[in-house]
Amino acid sequence: MTSMATRWRLKTMQAYDRTRLRRLRSRHPGLSLEKESSTNFASSHFALAEGASLVLGPRVYTERRAYGVHISVAEGASVEIGADTWLRSDIAPVIIFAFPGARIRIGREGFLNGCHLSAKSALEIGHRVWIGPGSRVFDADQHDLDAERVERVEKVTIGDHCWIASDVTVLRGVEIGEQSVVGTRSLVTKSLPPHTLALGSPAVAAGRIGDRSKVQI
Repeated sequence: MTSMATRWRLKTMQAYDRTRLRRLRSRHPGLSLEKESSTNFASSHFALAEGASLVLGPRVYTERRAYGVHISVAEGASVEIGADTWLRSDIAPVIIFAFPGARIRIGREGFLNGCHLSAKSALEIGHRVWIGPGSRVFDADQHDLDAERVERVEKVTIGDHCWIASDVTVLRGVEIGEQSVVGTRSLVTKSLPPHTLALGSPAVAAGRIGDRSKVQI
């Protein structure tokens, strides 16, 4: 049973965090945080440029960990995180970076666990998608290879009910069909059809996945 002193400390911490969030919103006009979302986001790091938009839907949660979540949204870019999504940061930070004009959209009931998302064009992540620790999703080559072979940028799409396990890298232009699973330390360079189990570097189909719509974390 929680003691009166513990309850008082928790209420005091929440009141302090709510004050910090109000200050964050005043400094970042593009930040929209639903009242039902976790007050623990007061410990997160947000960097929003002019014209940037960051929307955290209702009941989006994280741990109360300093800099456990880093979200940077550049000029004219947008990040939207759907309702009931958990940004788990106790294993590693969750890092989300939207370059100028880019769009990142994450569906409801997601589970982002110590992963890194980066967009120069667009990342479209469906509902109830799990992305494990150390995994990275990039929609661009990140740099020019040389003077003739310049950086390429292509949208990445991850369908509903997918599970991207730990230490996976998903590269530009990939579309992962709904209810697919990508195994640990895989490198996804090509699109995968729905209900695919993919493994390896580069990742290839290694089996079929059934209905994941009722699977719980």
